Parts: sequence; C-alpha cells; structure tokens
Amino acid sequence: MPDRDRWNHNSHYHGVVLRAVPDAARSALDVGFGDGDLVRALAERVHRVVGIDVDVGMVQRARSAGVDASADVTLMRGDVLRSRMPDEPFDVVSCVAALHHLPLEAGLERLRDLTAPGGVLVIVGLARNASWWDWIVSAIGVPANWMARMLRGDYEHGAPIADPQESYAQVKAAAKRILPGVRYRRRLYWRYTLVWCRPS
Repeated sequence: MPDRDRWNHNSHYHGVVLRAVPDAARSALDVGFGDGDLVRALAERVHRVVGIDVDVGMVQRARSAGVDASADVTLMRGDVLRSRMPDEPFDVVSCVAALHHLPLEAGLERLRDLTAPGGVLVIVGLARNASWWDWIVSAIGVPANWMARMLRGDYEHGAPIADPQESYAQVKAAAKRILPGVRYRRRLYWRYTLVWCRPS
C-alpha cells in the first residue's frame, strides 16, 4: 500500500493489483504507469516488469526517479494499442486509471490479449455516473475522500487527466462480454475494479 506521502485515489487501489498477482507469475505489464510506484511494487513480486505510458513527461519523471534502475524493469513510451512490448504476453497486466483514455472495447481486447494463459488482468478505472445508484456511491465517496485526505494527504501524480465517457454500466457490460468470468466491483473514490484470470 502507498505511504502517507504518496497516497491518492489511484494508489489506494494498488493493493488490489498486488493481491491478485499469482504465486508463479514471472512477468508483469503496467499500462499508464505514471510515476512508476506500481511498477516498483510489482518488481518486488515478479522477475520482469514492463511499464508503458503514452505521456513523455511521465516517462521522464519515472526514469529520473530511478524506477527503471534495475535491469529487470523496462519503461516504454508508447500507445498500448499499437506498441509491441518485450516479453508479451504477461502473467500480470495492470491498468490503473488509464482505460478511460482508450476506446473501451479496443482497450479491453488489447489488455486481454496481453494477458498470458493462467495470468491475471487487473483494471482500476473511472466511469461516469448514469444511474441513481452511481450517484449514491459517488456521494458516499465525498466524506470518505475528505477523511482520507485529512489522514493521509493527497499526492499529486501529475499525469494527464480526462473525463470518462462510458458509464459504470457500460464498462461492466463490455467487460463481461470481452472478459468472460471477470469480477467487477464498484469502489469508493469514484473507481471500479475489474479482475480477470485468463484460463490456462
């Protein structure tokens, strides 16, 4: 889990990714790695980690922080939909707050294809409110967010932001169609998670 100085709505859910890592996993891909905190954490669990991010500023920032100091970590600037990556497919594929920057179905299909048989895909995403339940969960997030910021601070990651276009229901429906057996869960802090294990 992130420390107090590095906490925000996204890093709060890094633990969801790390708990899903299979014991036998040897390789991992982090899509939209930002500052590289999750890349560092994954590198403590698996032998080889690749991070890809489309934003040159975030790649430079992560490299300046020494995220890729180890020979077992590679940081790439590129579009995950079009880039060929070393070691693909991967035993672990993570995508935190990046899927809504991609076309939904194409993004899900590409992340699915990058996941090796027996591997796991974990997505922490954003979507827009479109139902009364969406608005209720979002409202609950307001006091939770206030309390978390008081206790832990709010680290500014500096990555580009975009408003999600698809609703939670649309994300859930697309995920269930493209990732059979996926586990969808609505979360606090205006997030959802998708956890999918690719059959061996």
